[in-house]
Amino acid sequence: MGSLRTIYLDYNATTPLDAGVRDAMIPFLSSVFGNPSSVHYFGQRAKAALDEARGAVAALLDADPSEIVFTSGGTESANMAIRGVADALAPTGRRHLVATAIEHEAVLNTVKALGKRGWSTSIVAVDQTGVVAPSAMAAAVTDQTALVSTMHANNEIGTIQPVAAIAAIAKGVGALTHTDAVQTAGKLPIAVKTLGVDLLSISAHKFYGPKGVGAIWIRRGVRLTPILTGGKHERSRRAGTENVVGIIGMGVAATLAARHLEAATARLATLRDRLEEGVLRSVTGTIVNGAPSPRVANTSNISFDRVEAESLLIALDLQGIAVSTGSACSSGTLEPSHVLRAMGLSAHRTQNSIRFSLGSATTAEDVDRVIGVLPSVVEKLRGLTRVPVRA
Repeated sequence: MGSLRTIYLDYNATTPLDAGVRDAMIPFLSSVFGNPSSVHYFGQRAKAALDEARGAVAALLDADPSEIVFTSGGTESANMAIRGVADALAPTGRRHLVATAIEHEAVLNTVKALGKRGWSTSIVAVDQTGVVAPSAMAAAVTDQTALVSTMHANNEIGTIQPVAAIAAIAKGVGALTHTDAVQTAGKLPIAVKTLGVDLLSISAHKFYGPKGVGAIWIRRGVRLTPILTGGKHERSRRAGTENVVGIIGMGVAATLAARHLEAATARLATLRDRLEEGVLRSVTGTIVNGAPSPRVANTSNISFDRVEAESLLIALDLQGIAVSTGSACSSGTLEPSHVLRAMGLSAHRTQNSIRFSLGSATTAEDVDRVIGVLPSVVEKLRGLTRVPVRA
């Protein structure tokens, strides 16, 4: 690679810690060490900072700070929403859970786990656009449905889901709605009341905050059984001493994300379009997966005919370009993307697709270099097979 700048295009997996976020966290690793549940000076100093961070996260979601519960990340937040509602509503006879087929594993595997414990479950299909139809969701819910979980935007292809319409459908049968907004917090304007949902999950490391901290917004009045038992932390919603340093970082990251959201979105959309146009023009047998709109601005998922995705990923890595084949939580497996399979794509396309996710450090020069490198890399890989390229 020599002196060439390495290019990171896997921001949907994780984002680098913002320098301002890091600086804000440092005092809480040393001098501000109190337990926020303690009543003395040291504890109350930590609690004041915790409250400030809670307000910042709430502002990012246009929510009330009292409805924010801090967690260890998106997976715990999703589990809290699904398991918490399921356990709380089971005595009422509502033992049916609904999710879409393109949800993150944190949602899908939690729903499946509850299915093994006796809950009835429905997984709603999507078409080749990668968007769930509200009519399909309407056909799935019943008066026994406790919760409907629909992600705000897909982590692999970026398609934005009709969450508000689905929330209205769920409300019509008396069910609650959860949305996984891990891939949209800091990328799209979010107003929980406008979305009409009851629970919403986010994770700090997706918007330049630290790993290991997240939050769930729980609408006031929602019945939810805590999945962790112990003390009365987080308004008795989530027991255990809070990760103060992580939460401080998340609060600052939320403030910065809200401040820069509009400009960042416009810049990333321009770069993403430049990348897609360049790749499709210079590499034959390529196609963008999923609906082009509505979609989060930073994400592109492209199929490369006659190229195995893992081989392409490794070849690009050797060129100093980091991309992915989909969710980081599924990396290391040989299974094709469950998202692309759910869209009904051919077996070949589910295994030859690369996700490019752009972020704060991505430049036009980075995009042009990727476009310049790809043709020769793809040609070399295709030379290993005799199957002709499909137009």
